[in-house]
Amino acid sequence: MKRIKSVFALCLALVLALPLAGCFGKPDKIEPKGKSYFTYFDTVSYVFDYSGDSAERFDDRSAEVSGILEEYHQLLDIYHEYSGINNLCTINRLAGGEPVSVDEKLIRFLSYAKELYTLTGGEMNVMMGAVLTLWHDCRTAASEDPSAACVPSEQELAEAARHTDISLLEIDSENLTVRITDPLSSIDVGALGKGYATERAADYLFSQEAYGYVLNVGGNIRIIGTKPDGSGWITGIKDPNDPDGNFALSLLLSDTACVTSGIYERYFTVDGVRYHHIIDKDTLYPADYFSSLTVITADSGLADCLSTALFCMSQEDGQKLIDKIGGVEVLWIYPDGSMAFTEGLSGLITD
Repeated sequence: MKRIKSVFALCLALVLALPLAGCFGKPDKIEPKGKSYFTYFDTVSYVFDYSGDSAERFDDRSAEVSGILEEYHQLLDIYHEYSGINNLCTINRLAGGEPVSVDEKLIRFLSYAKELYTLTGGEMNVMMGAVLTLWHDCRTAASEDPSAACVPSEQELAEAARHTDISLLEIDSENLTVRITDPLSSIDVGALGKGYATERAADYLFSQEAYGYVLNVGGNIRIIGTKPDGSGWITGIKDPNDPDGNFALSLLLSDTACVTSGIYERYFTVDGVRYHHIIDKDTLYPADYFSSLTVITADSGLADCLSTALFCMSQEDGQKLIDKIGGVEVLWIYPDGSMAFTEGLSGLITD
């Protein structure tokens, strides 16, 4: 379930945090608070409070957020199993066998994943595990021994692609079971899991009317409401073509989610060619349209999904998709450094 954005997450955390100490007037009026967690989704997660909650209430609310992230981290983990639960790793291990009894939360997640498959025309497919595993294994091997780095063969990729049909995933919502019918198929939720979990944590904060909280789960930003004065937060978008890590632009955001996918952190190199981790379902190779793509929309799960799906589509086709969905703003950054963005995003740009 690893995604890019580990460094990006830290950059965003700093951009979110630094301006805020001076945003409320007197520093002794409201002191921003924050907690960080290092065990969920193989990344760093932050909970920030700019609402003025007491230390005790912030501790309670951040503990609840941590508990939600931990629960979904375990349910959606494709690499490890945990005592007392059947998770995605369990389902993958038992592919081709009998239906697996799972928690209702996992049923809802996988049902939503199937809806997003239809919405994106198959660009977001959680059944791409067989193909993504080949690339993951090559990337891991390259990190251990760069001199032996290689890419999957076309034959291997073509064979793996035969085991990625979404119909191979059977969900029984009444009996709370899940089954993968093909023993060579597997689920991979790297394009959705973290964002979905972030949105479930946001649901909790909304239920508590905890406005003025900001979640940053490995670069998946979810802002709950606004600051007490009604204004938003300045959020920097990294320039993927700048080795110094400067920002391409900054956005003023409130009550929304912001997710970026890019080529600049998770990659390996073979014969001088860089291969990043975002795989195009049509070519079975890393998508080559953009250097990074940022999605702004109300739901973090949808933003996470679209940041990957749109990355594997031309800007023209991506615009058609977001026009159909509605309520989605996008920033496209090309390899040559040029940028394009939706009309609504232009109104969010700030100095």
